[in-house]
Amino acid sequence: MLPYGRQSIAESDIEAVAEVLRGDWLTTGPAVARFEAELARWTGGVPCVSVTSGTAALHVAYVAAGVRAGDQVITSPLTFVATAATAALLGARVLFADVQPDTGNLDPDAAAALATCRTRAITAVDYAGHPADYDELREVSDRIGAVLVADAAHSIGSAYKDRPVGSLADLTTFSFFPTKTVTTAEGGAVAAADPERLGRAARFRNHGLVRDPAGLRAPGEGGWHQEVHEFGLNYRLPDVLCALGISQLARLEGFRERRTELVARYHRLLRDVPGLALPVQRAYVRPSRHLYPVRILGGRRREVYDRMRAAGIGVQVNYLPAYWHPVFEDLGYRRGLCPQAEAYYAEELSLPLFPGLTDAQQDRVAQTLAGILA
Repeated sequence: MLPYGRQSIAESDIEAVAEVLRGDWLTTGPAVARFEAELARWTGGVPCVSVTSGTAALHVAYVAAGVRAGDQVITSPLTFVATAATAALLGARVLFADVQPDTGNLDPDAAAALATCRTRAITAVDYAGHPADYDELREVSDRIGAVLVADAAHSIGSAYKDRPVGSLADLTTFSFFPTKTVTTAEGGAVAAADPERLGRAARFRNHGLVRDPAGLRAPGEGGWHQEVHEFGLNYRLPDVLCALGISQLARLEGFRERRTELVARYHRLLRDVPGLALPVQRAYVRPSRHLYPVRILGGRRREVYDRMRAAGIGVQVNYLPAYWHPVFEDLGYRRGLCPQAEAYYAEELSLPLFPGLTDAQQDRVAQTLAGILA
């Protein structure tokens, strides 16, 4: 089965991991700081805190944003459930705002219509790697005093109006799952320009521990002394995975270039196929595509999905609207809440896209899809 996405591992990645395994530190060692520094080169210098997954990154970001029980968090339903679930776990009321029908990104006008004085955070999702409209979302968040969060699980290496993802929001989260552009096997990160939010993120991912003598309540206890002032969790990304991340980041430019080539080839191969809508790109955006999401028109998405999979092509659907999950239905959310997102989901199909995809494999994907829709 040709997968819709997969990791791209080179000998340099393997050697980077092996070097750590031969060393003294498997976790909480020097590779962590090096990985965070390398990642900051891609965020325009905004410092980063590494964590164990993209989900952990969202949890940490909401904590750093000060999300608490009773707060409201506005986000897109066209995302993996973790974007909303991590806010709900903190006791927040998640408000789902509809998406733009062409990009699938959070609609700033829809977010503005839901914003109130209780809104603590507005979380955009860079769907498929195409950055959201951050200038308009910034206007909304600033007007109500909310924190702007970017779920950039799909969009590392992308740019919006010549500004890199990671520098566009108050807090940005990344995912390094194997299907993502850069992988650490499992892993994620939070970028934050504000030192206070960055410090809170760093503490939360390490049990909430305070070790700096200047911050201790009992600094004279002894050199071993450490304190917890706010509860946290163990979300530390170990050195062995950070080493893989450092090596992968060195290859990010090449990954991005190949994905751009493949996207352009898909555009050429599929532009005249009937019953198909291709993904769009705003003129002011330079996306690093994680997904190639097409829209299957005429109510044929399920048929096309089944026939493509039967042909050995692992297409995927991204995503079930988050509030359709039973856990949200049980909280009172109902279908019909975001018509544009539901319409997008009903037609969306992600075609295989990863740097190791060959031209011949891509030709087979396009030919099979065109044959089904002919």
